[in-house]
Amino acid sequence: MFILLITFSVPNIALSGIFRYLAIMRVSENVLKWAMRLYPPLLFQRIWVLRFDQNFRGVSVKVNKSLVNSNYNNSIFGGTIFAAADPFYPLLFHQILTHKGYRVRVWMKASEIQYLKPAWKDLFFSIAITDEVIADVEETLMRGEKYIKVHPITMFDKKGELCVEVRCEIYVRSLEFTETKTTVSI
Repeated sequence: MFILLITFSVPNIALSGIFRYLAIMRVSENVLKWAMRLYPPLLFQRIWVLRFDQNFRGVSVKVNKSLVNSNYNNSIFGGTIFAAADPFYPLLFHQILTHKGYRVRVWMKASEIQYLKPAWKDLFFSIAITDEVIADVEETLMRGEKYIKVHPITMFDKKGELCVEVRCEIYVRSLEFTETKTTVSI
């Protein structure tokens, strides 16, 4: 068995820090696609970004079934499926809003997964973010509030059969507004 050691000559930035930096900065669709393809937690689980849509309005992802992500049932391990769903809504919202000039903090606050049938073959899913959703996020942020809503992901096998449904609760907060505490003295 080989162990390949890759080192970067970037001072004070670990490998995971480089990927984190790429995820939070303003980048092109192609740069982020390749960063996510090579991001170790996705790469080693055989999660492959097929494409990011123009202006980050969507993403298409393939979860390849392989020896390294098969469970004792010979279907795709549930943790791999969950890992595939985890980063994409926050990345899309962050990139869309950053390209519009917002400074935001975005993450997946919670998620719920329903395994409807075993994933015997590769899984595919796409996420699309509509203009209405972006307008809702912008309105919420402009009021100084946090955007917290649930967005779905559905994963299908090669035959088009629904295998997995994920509900992702997304949190978006503007970094332009800070909460102030009001004190009252009597």
